Amino acid sequence: MTEMNKAKALEEARRVVGYIESESLSEADKTAIHDDSIKNFNENVNPGWLEYRKSVSDDAAFIEWTDSEEHFEDLHGTQFIDCLGGFGIYTCGHRNPAILKTVKAQLDKYALHSQELVDPLRGYLANILAMITPGDLQYCFFTNGGAEAVEMALKLARLATGGRWYISTVGAFHGKSMGAISMGGKGAYREDYVPLIQQVQHVEFGNADAMEAAIKNLQTVGEKVAGVIIEPIQGEAGVQIPPEGYFKKVREICDKYDVALICDEIQTGMGRCGTMWRVEHEGIVPDIMTYGKAFGGGVMPITGIIARPKMWVEKLIDNPWILGSPTFGGNPLACSAAISTIKFMLENDVPKMCAEKGAYIMAGLEKLKQKYPTVLVGYRGAGLLICMEFPEAEVGYKVTKGMFERHVMTAGTLVNAKTVRIEPPAVLKQETMDEVLAKLDEALADAKKEFNL
Repeated sequence: MTEMNKAKALEEARRVVGYIESESLSEADKTAIHDDSIKNFNENVNPGWLEYRKSVSDDAAFIEWTDSEEHFEDLHGTQFIDCLGGFGIYTCGHRNPAILKTVKAQLDKYALHSQELVDPLRGYLANILAMITPGDLQYCFFTNGGAEAVEMALKLARLATGGRWYISTVGAFHGKSMGAISMGGKGAYREDYVPLIQQVQHVEFGNADAMEAAIKNLQTVGEKVAGVIIEPIQGEAGVQIPPEGYFKKVREICDKYDVALICDEIQTGMGRCGTMWRVEHEGIVPDIMTYGKAFGGGVMPITGIIARPKMWVEKLIDNPWILGSPTFGGNPLACSAAISTIKFMLENDVPKMCAEKGAYIMAGLEKLKQKYPTVLVGYRGAGLLICMEFPEAEVGYKVTKGMFERHVMTAGTLVNAKTVRIEPPAVLKQETMDEVLAKLDEALADAKKEFNL
C-alpha cells in the first residue's frame, strides 16, 4: 500500500462512515451514493451483477438504503413491499424491533468472543434449539452461511458412519461451496467446477424407490453410503413438493441401510412452511438437520446443524474442532439474534401466521389463475414458501418487472423466471396482502397483452 493509496482509502472510509452515521442525506449525497454504487459494483464487485439484477427492473440502479418490517426503501424513500424476503431471511420481517433490541443490548456488552473462554449464549441457543427441534436432535454446531452448514453436515455424516458416498436429488440446491455444490442437482452450477466430490449419486426427487436402489447398488458392490441429503421442499428448483409419505419412506430406507439422513431446512425451516420445521409435516426425525436464513431473525447471519446423539461420535468429543472451527460461527451477536428470534416466533406463533397467510395468498392466486389461465399456468406452496408458474421464462420476467414497477419485490428461482417465488415476511398485514394481489392482477394483465396469451 502506497502512501497515496493509504490517504485515499482513509478519505473514502471517512466519507462512507459519514453516510452511515448520518441521520439524513442531502440530495448531493444521494446522487453520490447512486453513482458510486454503480461504479464500485462494475469495478470492484462484478461487472455482471447489475445486468443480472435487471431481472426485476430495466433500471439496475435502485439503491437499497433502509428497511422496516414489510418494506425496504431506496435512497429516495420509495417503499417496496417485500415478497421475496431475502429468499427466506425475513420471516420475522425487516429489522424486527424485538430482535433488534436484543442485538443492540448484546452489542453494548460484547460483540465477538475470545475464542477461548466459554461463551454462554452459544450454549443457551443450542439448548433452546434442542427443545424446538424434532425428536432427539441435540448437539449443535453453528456456522455463518448455508453452504458452510451443509459442509459440516456432510463431514459429520462421514465421521459418524464411516461411509464415503452421498445420495442427493436432481434439482437440489444446497449452496455453492465445493461440497455443497457437489450435492447440487443443477448442471449450470456444477459444470465449471468438475471434478467435484466424486462419491455422489443424484436420484429423482420424490422417488423413494430410486433412492433405495442407488443405496442398495452401492452397498452391493462394496461402497458404503454416508448420507442422504435432501430438502423437505426444493425451493430453488421451483418450490417442488414431494408426494405424501416420501419422507417417511426415505427415513425407513436410511434406517434399513444404516445411512445418515440429512434434512436441509435452511429455507424451509423456522416456520416458513407452516410448521416450525417442514420435516414435522410427516413426523420424521433426521439424523442431521441444517438451518439458517430466518434463524437470525433478518438481523444477523447465523446458520448451523443439529444432530442426534448417535452422530456425535467419540472423535468429535476427543477433538471438538475436527468438524470445523469457523472464527465467527456462533458469535454472541448472532446467537443473541437467534435466541430472540425463537422467542418472537414462539410468542407470536409465527408458523401459524405463515400457514394462514400462505393459504390466503394461494386462494388469491387461484382466482387469478382462473382469470388469466394462459399466463399464470400454475402455483404451489406450503405456508409462505410459494411459487407461481408461467408458460415461459420471458413471461415470468415480465410479471416480476411489472410487480417491481408497482413497488413489489418478487424473483425467479435458479436464475429462471419460469417459476417466480412469493416468499414474504410472516408479519405481512392483511391489507398489504390484498395490495400485492391487486398489483399482481395488473401485472398479469400486462403480460397477457404483451405476449398475446
